[in-house]
Amino acid sequence: MVLIPTILCGGAGSRLWPVSRELHPKPFIRLADGQSLLQKAFLRGAVLPGVKEILTVTNRELFFKTEDEFHEVNQAKLATSFILEPFGRNTAAAVAAAALQVVDNYGEDAVMLILAADHLIADQPAFANAVAQATALAKQGRLVTFGIRPNSPETGYGYIEADGNTVQRFVEKPSLVEAKGYLQTGRFLWNSGMFCFTAGTVLREMAEHSPAVLAATRECSEQSRSAAGKGFRQLELNPEYFQEVPSISIDYALMEKSRYVSVVACEIGWSDIGSWSALGDLVPTDAAGNQVEGDALLYNTGNCYIRSDERLVAAVGVQNLIIVDTPDALLVAERSCAQDVKHIFAELKAKGHEAHRLHRTVYRPWGTYTVLEEGSRFKIKRIVVKPGASLSLQLHHHRSEHWIVVSGMAKVVNNHREQYVNTNESTYIPAGHEHRLVNPGMIDLVMIEVQSGDYLGEDDIVRITDIYGRCEKEEIKP
Repeated sequence: MVLIPTILCGGAGSRLWPVSRELHPKPFIRLADGQSLLQKAFLRGAVLPGVKEILTVTNRELFFKTEDEFHEVNQAKLATSFILEPFGRNTAAAVAAAALQVVDNYGEDAVMLILAADHLIADQPAFANAVAQATALAKQGRLVTFGIRPNSPETGYGYIEADGNTVQRFVEKPSLVEAKGYLQTGRFLWNSGMFCFTAGTVLREMAEHSPAVLAATRECSEQSRSAAGKGFRQLELNPEYFQEVPSISIDYALMEKSRYVSVVACEIGWSDIGSWSALGDLVPTDAAGNQVEGDALLYNTGNCYIRSDERLVAAVGVQNLIIVDTPDALLVAERSCAQDVKHIFAELKAKGHEAHRLHRTVYRPWGTYTVLEEGSRFKIKRIVVKPGASLSLQLHHHRSEHWIVVSGMAKVVNNHREQYVNTNESTYIPAGHEHRLVNPGMIDLVMIEVQSGDYLGEDDIVRITDIYGRCEKEEIKP
């Protein structure tokens, strides 16, 4: 049997702002053990029997960061494949694209295990047992969902009414009174958003119940660019065609319509980590009920969750607060209002504020840059370039740049002139000059970049060639 764990890595994670941003969403949040939720999803699937590869559907902008995350934990060198979306079109499109790729590579009998990138599952043996049950049902032509046995009347989850493995109905997020009633009957399960089926079964059922989604996704896949190598495959979906795919969830498009839906009830230590309160519950609690990640001093303070990656946080005489400090944004919220953080995220997005989209440290295919300081006509960055990596050949119309190498060695192209810049040396890039930065060494290249000019926005970049496919004229990635 071939089993393909398929990770859906999308969404903004707006309720976990300011750590979660559009280009650093919830799956990339690191827990106390140092692993991200995305890495835990990868490992959860990788250790299951029969797994040939991990397939991930994610946004094009998150590809290189996702690849780096997997590289950290993929000690077994398991094959990875990616479907890259130009923008989100909900889960039905993601599942359809994944199923088409699995059929092409493994045939219709291959079993797909659909996993969310941002869930936490504490009991791996129980999870593996639930997957074994689901796989057996999937091989009988069933569309299987995983139902979590509820331990409280939650109103933030959808529910499944079940009789054994048979799904009676799906229920939207209920009121508190309804949720308490569901809990008392013993027939209702939380809808986890995880699924299991063969690739052939899901495509046949989508052809019957959501033909428009399947047809548009198939056409888009056929018109999209693909690449493959040893232990690696990638499909980059064509934006023009992907725009025509209806945006609908797999629940509405298929699971609530099909006659062949089963459920596996399980207790696997599942959480969707939907708020700062839920994330705080993973942290040890002191005698006053406080949960702290980072450096904090507390006096007469109780039942607070405090997280700070860099700065010292002091809390005096406060109760029931969430305090999350990042280099460019601070969140203070009443703990009972944890779900309302999404409204701050939405307002930032509506105003076009960069804090909804980016951190001060921004990940790029070649490494990272961190904005250290900026003001009128200047910006200072710390740039880290991975060994062997290269920025695009580019130019800027409105700014010049000074580069100072802190550690490592830089290979610099400046108006067709090539030079090597060593530690404690610098170079100057005038506005309008075509230039490129390459790390030819075996260690990280660390630089300080000082920009000056009348406009310093990140959109003042004209890419001429790029090894990462970020402009029309591309090179072959080394």
